Amino acid sequence: MNPLRSRADRRTPGTPPETDPRRPAPVRPRSRPRAWADDLAMGMRFAAGGGRDGWIRTALTATAVALGVAVLLIGASVPTLMDAWHGREKARENLGQQHEPPRGDTTVLYGSADTVFHGQAIRGRLVRPDGAHPPAPPGMRQLPGPGRMLVSPALKKLLDSPDGALLRERLDYRISGVIGDEGLSGPAELTYVAGSATLHEPSGYRIDHFGKVWEPPPMQPQAVLLVIMTCVALLTPVMVFIGTSVRVGNEQRERRLAALRLVGSDVATTRRIASGESLFGSLLGLVAGALLFLGVRQLASVITLWDINVFPSDIRPGPLPATLIAVLVPAASVLVTLFAQRRVTVEPLGVVRDRPAVRRRLWWRVLLPVLGALLLLPLAREQQWTDSPLNTGRLAVGSMLLLLGVTALLPWLVDAVVNRLRGGPVPWQLAVRRLQLSSGSATRAVSGITVAVAGAIAIHMLFTGMQTGYAQAYAQSAKERPELGYWGHTDSWRQTEQALAALRATPGVQSARGVVTAHVGELPAPGHPADDTRFLLVGVGDCAELRRLAALPSCGSGDVFLTDQRDKDVIKPGAAIDLDPPVMGSEAPKPRPWQIPRHTLPTRLASPGGGTGPDHYSYDLLATPSALDISGLNSTDMELTVDYDRSLPDAVEHIRNTAARVNPAFYESSTVDNPHDQQLSSVRNGLFAGSVITLLLIGAGLIITTVEQLNERRRMLSSLHAFGTRRASLGWSILWQTAVPVTLGLALAVGCGLALGALLLSIISNGVTVDWTAVAGMAGIGAGVILFVTALSLPPLWRMMRPDGLRTE
Repeated sequence: MNPLRSRADRRTPGTPPETDPRRPAPVRPRSRPRAWADDLAMGMRFAAGGGRDGWIRTALTATAVALGVAVLLIGASVPTLMDAWHGREKARENLGQQHEPPRGDTTVLYGSADTVFHGQAIRGRLVRPDGAHPPAPPGMRQLPGPGRMLVSPALKKLLDSPDGALLRERLDYRISGVIGDEGLSGPAELTYVAGSATLHEPSGYRIDHFGKVWEPPPMQPQAVLLVIMTCVALLTPVMVFIGTSVRVGNEQRERRLAALRLVGSDVATTRRIASGESLFGSLLGLVAGALLFLGVRQLASVITLWDINVFPSDIRPGPLPATLIAVLVPAASVLVTLFAQRRVTVEPLGVVRDRPAVRRRLWWRVLLPVLGALLLLPLAREQQWTDSPLNTGRLAVGSMLLLLGVTALLPWLVDAVVNRLRGGPVPWQLAVRRLQLSSGSATRAVSGITVAVAGAIAIHMLFTGMQTGYAQAYAQSAKERPELGYWGHTDSWRQTEQALAALRATPGVQSARGVVTAHVGELPAPGHPADDTRFLLVGVGDCAELRRLAALPSCGSGDVFLTDQRDKDVIKPGAAIDLDPPVMGSEAPKPRPWQIPRHTLPTRLASPGGGTGPDHYSYDLLATPSALDISGLNSTDMELTVDYDRSLPDAVEHIRNTAARVNPAFYESSTVDNPHDQQLSSVRNGLFAGSVITLLLIGAGLIITTVEQLNERRRMLSSLHAFGTRRASLGWSILWQTAVPVTLGLALAVGCGLALGALLLSIISNGVTVDWTAVAGMAGIGAGVILFVTALSLPPLWRMMRPDGLRTE
């Protein structure tokens, strides 16, 4: 027996070997999920401790992701926003009950008293309780008493300001409180609820509760289009920016990955570690994007678009969209990094990039914008945009494909152009040769600018076209009807005359005229139900007004005229008509017959139908007040038309004050104010500023990319300088190297933006309008980014041209 034999050799046969504490334990293979988790965690540790360069790359990635997350969260909040807005409107309103409740202790007479002040719509409601326990809408503990009103905070601020002097004359009530948030559609809403002792039933309707189930009207096509395109135009360049930013700082990262390969890591492990570095930046961006979203949504209270104004708390994404954003955005950054690493082979002694030049194929690059155009063209041919999930998806996908098509076409276009360039000054040849050898990094950095400019031009065209369309429509309506129109209930012709006298005495009024309209019906035949009654329209006015409505042969007190629009079988001289016909849904009253005078004369209407206002009504019968007492008619309404001096400041507001004194429940119809002009201008300017900020951020990424490329070529730059190349020549070469891709990208961006904007305007049936100043401005900002990048790249260039750049190890 050898005494030198180990204890393991002396073990009894059949017994298990003992573990040697000096021998390392065998490494167990990691499971695939654990390997991914460990490698991603290591990459995140490298990103957190990567020094100044690593933190610059992380900050750039986080900024890009934060912008994308904020845009996604805002877009995902639109359904919740609209639900909250409509919910408050439903809870505070009652548009009339089909079966009106009987007057009692818990009922209230409720009427509308909307008005406009300097282009701002003001929602007004009048209440007159029938008993001691009337219902109160949300935001109020009890209804205001006679002569008092509850107002929204925004309206109170306006009334208390010097600009609200004329409005204080109109709303001649004492403020007794402020409406709570639950009773407002938004923080900027101008609304009031006033107690009225003179409100009577024809001007209001009786209700016993607030809150009514009603289907909200769909969003206008312009609003839907703006929401979708804003998200697309802001999100697409951010996506490109993310793809560019995760590739920044490759040199330091690849040296670290090569060191990992030297100690035994395989290629898949290094790629996962690189993905972990990007994941760290995207997670920071996710948190920063949530904070940016919380900050941006505070601006909701100052934005009103198509009368939609909401509270910041209304802008919140649903749980499912928020979860998807939180999961998919970091996953996307990992996938982009893995995609970027597909052509890079990390070896223990360095990174292999030298591969045969890949010929850029054109067919699939052209396919993207062609598919986008094919998705949008059918929408442009439709008569009217319909907000359906299919159309929304086609619009979003088609627009994004058009914008991404610019990104896909740019590398091919740059290669096609620079490969045909020959000769020129030394700086130009250096830049062109560099682009001929490797244009991928330059075009990737420029693609963000290209997409941002294209999207900004399309959005600006959409806003400009809509704004021009509204302005033309209001101008045309004001040209056709250059006056104010008022409509309201009246009990007698005397009230109409008093209203006309008050309006004529108002400063700035040049003329005021009016007519009373009412519906009468044929007498029901014996044995026939009252529901079969045919209704007839009667107009009552003095001879001056009747001559405006029809070509009268003569006119005097007591005259009655039958128009050419009448039903000759029902209404004719000597026939009897019912002055109190039954109203649909109510019990038929006892007929009140009235015989048409036999000396009634025929006449022809001046403008029968085809428009709005009393001048375009299809009257069946015209009568003077002495011939037909309107107090015997059912539901008589006065239609007033006021012409005014447009050169007199605030003439319109003085007229509105007079109309409110005559009847607070008057309904105004006019084309004096264009509320969309200021709204569209403010939102358009805000988006323009957002596009500029996006361009500047992309420019920051372009600076880092340019400096990184210079750092990779520092030996070559030092060699050129050692052989006598001037610094100015190298500086100009950097300028041309950046300018050529950006110029080609801007040309693509302008063409794509104009095409997309024209398609969007065609979808909403607006004429194509191009604001060339804005197009030139966006292109100029893109060109300014070139100078900005070149100027900030010169100091690193001078530093890398020193002789110590030739030193090697």
